[in-house]
Amino acid sequence: MSGTRDKRKRIIFIFLRVSVVTAGIIYGLIWVSKGERWSNLTDIFGKMNLWIFCLALGIFTFGNIVIGLRWWLLLRAQAVVIQPFASVKLYFLGWFYNNFMPGSVGGDLIRAWYITRHTDKRFAAVLSVFFDRLIGLLSTLTIAVVFYSFFLRKKIEIEFTAGKGFLKLFTSHSFFLWSGLILTFVFAVFLVSRLGRAILSKVWFHAEVFVKRLFLKLTETITIYYKSPFTILIVFALTVFVQMLTITGFWLLGTNIGIEVSISYYFVFFTMTWVLGAVPVSIAGAGVVEGLLVYMFVEFAAVQPESALALALCQRIVWMVASLPGAVIHLIGAHLPKEIFVDYNESMN
Repeated sequence: MSGTRDKRKRIIFIFLRVSVVTAGIIYGLIWVSKGERWSNLTDIFGKMNLWIFCLALGIFTFGNIVIGLRWWLLLRAQAVVIQPFASVKLYFLGWFYNNFMPGSVGGDLIRAWYITRHTDKRFAAVLSVFFDRLIGLLSTLTIAVVFYSFFLRKKIEIEFTAGKGFLKLFTSHSFFLWSGLILTFVFAVFLVSRLGRAILSKVWFHAEVFVKRLFLKLTETITIYYKSPFTILIVFALTVFVQMLTITGFWLLGTNIGIEVSISYYFVFFTMTWVLGAVPVSIAGAGVVEGLLVYMFVEFAAVQPESALALALCQRIVWMVASLPGAVIHLIGAHLPKEIFVDYNESMN
């Protein structure tokens, strides 16, 4: 019975993710078809320097290799010893799953699955994947906060307080007032209903379990990596460097297609869309990342919509092309256990 329920949940989850991507594509096609947007967009792509695009692709691919080695360093810190190239292969495999597979099994789960099948330190291996993701998000937020605080705060505050588009709705007092009233009403309806109280009780139970598990993971992770502060410092610095290098590649690409704004906008906008795109509401954030990136560049940097869309599409193309090595790794079986060497002479938990 539970298996059937889990299967149904996975199907619903996949359907919702595909629906978000489909809706984003349909909206984008409708938007591009209006006026001269399509011709402007084709002109932008037609004038693009292919070598600049290849440079951005090369920088991003190089960054993925470095990120794979970053994970290898985290594994080494826990005495989970595999060959560096093996961690890179598994990272590319996970990146391919993130970009092309609509299922609920993401790249992080793929990496965790293969690592736990090749070491007795299974809990430590899973934590390495969790911490790898955590470091990535923290470094991304660090870049966004630093560049926003020192370079864009006054510029974006002027735009923000001016209240453009839906930001005016979210910054208005009436929005919070009506939101609070609606949430209070919905909560009251659930309380007076027996079914509603049962639902609230179930939601509270699952939320409590989730928070406890998350706290346990964080505690265990901090405890394990506390003994390797130098490794964590290197991993964090390496992540920041790779992300900034990647964004610089997209800045070169944006400059090539006529977006003449400070690179500081890129460091803030790209990082924020990466964080928001990590929420699993679509496949690899497709539609969400592009929509947010276009909106930020248009509203806050006064970039032409067609140019902003071209830049967002270029990023998506780079992501997909750079993840294709993961498909090759899967097809030739380079991800299989026989290709992964683990030093079992190391002490096991």
